[in-house]
Amino acid sequence: MVSGRGFNIDSLNVAPTHDASLSRITMVLKGDDAALDLCTSQLRKLVNVVEVSDFKEGHGLARELILVKIKADVKTRPELLQINEIFRAKIVNIALDSLIIELTGDDEKVNAFLGLVEPYGILELARTGRLALKR
Repeated sequence: MVSGRGFNIDSLNVAPTHDASLSRITMVLKGDDAALDLCTSQLRKLVNVVEVSDFKEGHGLARELILVKIKADVKTRPELLQINEIFRAKIVNIALDSLIIELTGDDEKVNAFLGLVEPYGILELARTGRLALKR
């Protein structure tokens, strides 16, 4: 429905909820208010859609999770550990030549972290896309 109507999805996340019969879909779309309102109204018409919420800026709390594998040798590891500590990230794997780091936060935090570690060499990156709940 979304791509068929010309909407571009920036991020898509689907996961089960506390109710095993329902899944939550979080989509991030960019567009003007008229286009987003049209998309919202079209989603509400779908038979198996229970609820549609529009999280305009400030109306909800959004976070993203990333796992990033970064080159890390004996010389660069202390610097990466310091960056990790500043961003309150979590090291989930240590190898002789790399680290895998888990980080959650808003877009600004995630992008700032990636900007700082990119010069060390990102070997792999996985992002969940945004998740959101109303305040």
